[in-house]
Amino acid sequence: MLEKTDKRIRSLLFRGRLTEAMQRTRMNQSALARAVGVDRSTISQLLSGDSPRLPNAQVVGECARVLGISADWLLGLTDRPETAADILANSLSLTEAPRALVDEQIFQWHKEAAGYKIRHVPAGLPDMLKTRAMLEWEYTPHLGRSTDQVIGASQDRLTWMRSAQSDYEIALPIHELQSCAQGEGYYRDLPYEIRRAQMSRLIEMTEQLYPSLRLYLYDARRVYSAPITIFGPLLAVLYIGRNYMAFRDTERVRAITEHFDHLVREAAITARDMPGHLRGIIAKMDQADQ
Repeated sequence: MLEKTDKRIRSLLFRGRLTEAMQRTRMNQSALARAVGVDRSTISQLLSGDSPRLPNAQVVGECARVLGISADWLLGLTDRPETAADILANSLSLTEAPRALVDEQIFQWHKEAAGYKIRHVPAGLPDMLKTRAMLEWEYTPHLGRSTDQVIGASQDRLTWMRSAQSDYEIALPIHELQSCAQGEGYYRDLPYEIRRAQMSRLIEMTEQLYPSLRLYLYDARRVYSAPITIFGPLLAVLYIGRNYMAFRDTERVRAITEHFDHLVREAAITARDMPGHLRGIIAKMDQADQ
C-alpha cells in the first residue's frame, strides 16, 4: 500500500518543484500567469503562500503543460519530471530496417552492447552462421549487382561481432531448420548442395564457438516468438519488417528477456545436442537424395 503524504508536505513539494521548473525554463511569474490564463497573484500565491491547499486540477495541468513537465511530478506522485509522452519517446524508438545482412543500426547496437550477452530470435536462419552461397542466394534478388559488395562489408561486421567477447544465445523454431533441409517453403528454390553445406556450416559453428555461441531449437506449436534481439540489459529490439522497434526502459527489456529465457527453457533441442541433431538432419538429407 502506498504511504499517504501529509497535505502540507505535498504543498511544500509542489511549490519547490514549480519553482525549479520555472527556473529551468527561465519563465517568470508574469509569463507563466499569461500562459496558464490566471492572474499573476495566483502564481505568486502558489509559490509563496503558506496554506496547505493545492491549486485545482486545471491550474496544475496548465502549469505542467506550459513548463513541459509531468503534473504527477509537480504533485510529488513521481520522481520523473518528464511527461508520459516524453518518457515513452525516450524508451521506445522506431528505426528503419533496410534489407541488408548487418545494417549500420544493428552494428551500432552490437558495438554498444559489446561484452554483454546477446539473445537473438532471427526471422530465419541467423545471418552470422550462413555460408556465402546461402547469403548470395538469399540477398541477390533484392540487392542485385551490389550483393557481392554488401556481403563483403557485412562479413567484416560479422567477424567483429563474433570476436567482441559477447556470448550469443540464439533460439530458432524447429521447423525453420526442417524447411531448409527439405527445401520447402521459403527455401523451395535453394539447391541441395547449398542446403547441405549450410547444415555442415551450422555444425562447424556450434562446435567451434560453444559455449560462447549456444543455439537452441524450440517447438513453435508449443511456444512462439516474433524476431527479437536483446542486447544485454541495455535494449531489446523487435523486428517488424520495414522497421525495428527498440525498447530501452528496464521493465520492457526485462520482460522480453524473460520471454527469451522461456524459449530456452522450453527448447526441444538444447545447445549441447545441436551438433548431433544437425548430423541427423544431414543423414536424412543424404538418404533422401540417393
